[in-house]
Amino acid sequence: MSELEKQLEHDMSLLQLTGMRSCYQELAEKASKSKLRYEEYLALLFEEELRGKTERSVKTKIHKAKFPFVKTLEQFDFSFQPNLNEREVLRLSSLDFIEKGENLIFLGPPGVGKTHLAAAFGVKACQAKYRVLFTTVEALLEELMISVREGSIRSKLLSYSRLHLLILDELGYTPISREQAHLLFRLVCSRYEKGSLIITSNYNFEDWGKVFEDLVSASAIIDRLVHHAHLFVINGSSYQLKDKLKKGGECSASKGAEEKEENNNFPGKRRKEVLAEHEKKQTTFLFSQ
Repeated sequence: MSELEKQLEHDMSLLQLTGMRSCYQELAEKASKSKLRYEEYLALLFEEELRGKTERSVKTKIHKAKFPFVKTLEQFDFSFQPNLNEREVLRLSSLDFIEKGENLIFLGPPGVGKTHLAAAFGVKACQAKYRVLFTTVEALLEELMISVREGSIRSKLLSYSRLHLLILDELGYTPISREQAHLLFRLVCSRYEKGSLIITSNYNFEDWGKVFEDLVSASAIIDRLVHHAHLFVINGSSYQLKDKLKKGGECSASKGAEEKEENNNFPGKRRKEVLAEHEKKQTTFLFSQ
């Protein structure tokens, strides 16, 4: 490495130009062969640096968001949930609801894809450089209760209010006490018309009384949530059941094929031996080309 290259890499390290440092030599060679102007070569360097910084920023935001898994809207099987308004879900993927401080609420029984959709919107928000956090309602309430005992509830609520998007998953899996309901109401109020919430629950609103000990707080929370919200009630089948049915169908089909083969005039065992020998010859032929 020449003294000039050492100096360049030293300076790029100080300026934290990681992407540029990793590719400047390769791009210099390509620029020389293509006879690019200095300005064009410089533009390529900055383009690579910007691309790398964007990728690292998105990865960092996704990591900090604490998603249980990384899913996208493109991976969601809308055909399995025909009552879900696909057009409206995809329209909201523009994320204009975040700019407006609106909420998304997904209600329905377990396994219908509520968490997938919530996480997918969260990932998309991270890609758009929004600050996002994913947590279960149970974990959130535990944190808030600890903050109350430590005398730091105001700062904790303030930290949540700074997020562009807060995703609360699984409301209804555990009962919510009167004190917890009051804290959740304070959180919802702190984000009202300022920051977006995505909430998933296996209970419809009329059944939230089974979850909340304090019905007054439950009613007040619902009132604040739905004022600026897009509500989706998913009453379809479970994706886990779908996978089991698919596997069961494959097993049945496989079993039926074997029985059919055994009943064939040509003995099933011998047929398998002939096919295996044929496949072996085919494999040998392919690898000898």
